[in-house]
Amino acid sequence: MKICVIGTGYVGLVAGTCLADMGNEVICIDNDTEKLEKLRSGIVPIYEPGLEELIKANTLEGRLTFSSDLKDAVQKSLVCFIAVGTPQSEDGSADMHYVMSVAESIGKSINGYKVIVDKSTVPVGTAEKVKQTIAKFYDGEFDVVSNPEFLKQGAAVDDFLKPDRVVIGSDSMRATAIMQEVYAPFFRTASRFVIMDVKSAEMTKYAANSFLAIKISYANEIANLCEAVGANAEMVRIGMCSDKRIGSQFLFPGLGYGGSCFPKDVKALIKTAKDCNCSHRLIEAADEINKEQRVIFINKILKRFGGDLSGKTFAVWGLTFKPKTNDMRMSPSITIINALLELGAKVQAYDPKGFEQAKMIWQNKITYCESSYDALKNADCMLLLTEWNEFRRPDFDKIKSLMKSPVIFDGRNQYDSERLQIRGFEYHCIGKKN
Repeated sequence: MKICVIGTGYVGLVAGTCLADMGNEVICIDNDTEKLEKLRSGIVPIYEPGLEELIKANTLEGRLTFSSDLKDAVQKSLVCFIAVGTPQSEDGSADMHYVMSVAESIGKSINGYKVIVDKSTVPVGTAEKVKQTIAKFYDGEFDVVSNPEFLKQGAAVDDFLKPDRVVIGSDSMRATAIMQEVYAPFFRTASRFVIMDVKSAEMTKYAANSFLAIKISYANEIANLCEAVGANAEMVRIGMCSDKRIGSQFLFPGLGYGGSCFPKDVKALIKTAKDCNCSHRLIEAADEINKEQRVIFINKILKRFGGDLSGKTFAVWGLTFKPKTNDMRMSPSITIINALLELGAKVQAYDPKGFEQAKMIWQNKITYCESSYDALKNADCMLLLTEWNEFRRPDFDKIKSLMKSPVIFDGRNQYDSERLQIRGFEYHCIGKKN
């Protein structure tokens, strides 16, 4: 099948590449010519395990191409995915400027029946607006469907190739059948299509992400309560997760959620609720708890070291909002490091993939170290902010020998407090009294 994907950001690039890997002819469209040249040369702007190899293989086979010619791509394709950004506006709503601009361009380019797919995360009612915009310029037959993405950064390629489900919001049997044909190769053992109306599909993405955000905030609120009463949050988590009705995912206390999806989608759903005069207290509480969690962690540090951090050196392990990505958007590390710098601290940081984006935020305000152990040299304290695999089993004897004082603040509850204390470390975590 001939497919075009408009937008080579995180979602568009993963979707286009994986669709090409199933034998489709895919044209990825972007207006950034420098980015396109890099992609043609195999230079991938995002880090996602397995993505670079798939791009190179499918480009070599001619199934995946990159272009800035939207009109040509639309006219050659049966299915056109809109995968441009929907950044957060000042009022919390999703900025639909890019989506509607693409819809207008499609309307001016379309030359026959097409299925236009909203792959971007968009508010309820967007498909109808896209349809109306295209119809201003084209009076022929076409369909607009909603096909929200559910990709986890760090596992996006795997998620796309082996999806839990594919949600298709469609009011057209013809479009639904074509979308099922697009995704059929990904379901070799069992069909996992969830077919619904367009507005329900648009709402599903926001509802799912906001629910997961609520779980994370709930885990953090319970952890803080555990710490206050002297309970162990990890034991409580295990007790909760053994209940099949609750499950184990997204119940780890820590520094809260970040990235481009949860913060933006939660705020967008709050804005939608406000616009409809509907209650949004639970969703808003999840957002507020998430913000507070970073402040609580900073206050733990200040309680130990005082309000003036001049002369103190902090080693930071992990900058990205989660492991297996280079994404720094809404990362807890930004709030925490900025607070340390404002109070006069020196920061020595290490992250396996995040330095390029980190340098755009802090320039030369922090030190970027070549290894995790380099970051520890003469540090008064180590902060674990991102749970990269390589941080899970470090050499604690080496850590202790490199640091000025063996103090660890673990924002991900990754280490065993009793073992560290036996080794002579001062260890602080979340949800458990020292």
